[in-house]
Amino acid sequence: MRVIIAENFVQAGEIAADIMEEIIRANPECTLGLATGSSPVRMYQELARRCQEGRLDFSRIHTVNLDEYVGLEPTHDQSYRYFMNSNLFDHININKANTYVAKGTGDLEANLAEFNEVLDNADIAIQVLGVGPDGHLGFNEPGDVLYDGAHVETLDPSTIDANQRFFASRDEVPRYAVTMGMGNIMRARKLLMIVGGNKQDAMRKLLLSDKLDPHCPATFMRMHRDATVILERALAEEIGYQG
Repeated sequence: MRVIIAENFVQAGEIAADIMEEIIRANPECTLGLATGSSPVRMYQELARRCQEGRLDFSRIHTVNLDEYVGLEPTHDQSYRYFMNSNLFDHININKANTYVAKGTGDLEANLAEFNEVLDNADIAIQVLGVGPDGHLGFNEPGDVLYDGAHVETLDPSTIDANQRFFASRDEVPRYAVTMGMGNIMRARKLLMIVGGNKQDAMRKLLLSDKLDPHCPATFMRMHRDATVILERALAEEIGYQG
């Protein structure tokens, strides 16, 4: 696992965009695994800028997202489909028919079957990841058991607390999500995690321990043959990571 120390959030996003650009240039028809949350926002801004300047072409790119809240329509301003449109897809020359965010409303069993079929047929060139304060990847929450394929996950109270800032109140935060499983994530050709902020416990377990701990799913990144973590310097210093 490669760890890159970035000076700040802006530089972390620019480094991540460089890695994504290399993947896209090498295969302009590849499938990108994408993530939501605050961590990849700067990367998405930079990718959009490069596309608008004619430096990057997304016209033949396909994407699939990690997860979606259960109960939010795609038009809801906190749905992950809305997030992806407003933070990336609306600003690049991608065909939205080639972008996939799982459905969080309607027949959940049918939605999961569709999500798993998409994942079974996708060769994800690179999977972008954030990480929760509790170490979750996607919405694979800490526990005794982790799942291989896409599934419905009950959100941990710490995840609800962390996401409360995006909603008017804690009561409005969804309690369930559909998410890629850990197997889906690990089958991507490359993993790219961008991390800063209050992720001290998760990063200590990932970077300062050699345990693979289902109670910190992020630790399973160490099993991947091509995984990169972009870590903000302030967080690295706080946990005592020397590189």
